[in-house]
Amino acid sequence: MNIIKKILLGLFGIIVLALLIALFLPKEYAVEREIIINKPKDSVFNYIKYLKNQDNFSVWSSKDPAMKKTFTGTDGTVGATAGWDSKDKNVGVGEQEIKKIVEGKRIDFELRFKVPFESNDNAYIITEAISANQTKVKWGFEGKMPYPMNLMLPIMNMEEMLGKDLQDGLNNLKAVLEE
Repeated sequence: MNIIKKILLGLFGIIVLALLIALFLPKEYAVEREIIINKPKDSVFNYIKYLKNQDNFSVWSSKDPAMKKTFTGTDGTVGATAGWDSKDKNVGVGEQEIKKIVEGKRIDFELRFKVPFESNDNAYIITEAISANQTKVKWGFEGKMPYPMNLMLPIMNMEEMLGKDLQDGLNNLKAVLEE
């Protein structure tokens, strides 16, 4: 009985320590990647502002070709929404909505994940003219993980995990636009 008591106290101590550590860890994360595309800024911006065009470059769109997609509102305008429903646990169920557009410069999205977990996060795409025929595109993602789930942030390494998908998506975008 004494051994069981020590094991339980040890487990309790580990849990308390983990919860204390989580108090001091960040609850927010941000990941951003960029690429130079050899096209004029207006051409690039007018392509990326349409949610339906993301199917042509986003790696998340290609993870499950059988996913059901829905679009509401006028694509390319504030309030337009793209939804997805997939049985693949790596894709899940959710939607993204265009929340703000600064014409020719920036698009802000709200991402609402429903399955495999519930979360509301934000993403953005920024275009910046480098020259008349070159555009820098930045794609970023900002999220929150509430206490005590934020204990998972160092383990998940969002910078690496999301960063690769963002960069692959930007590489795809460059290939599509420079064809």
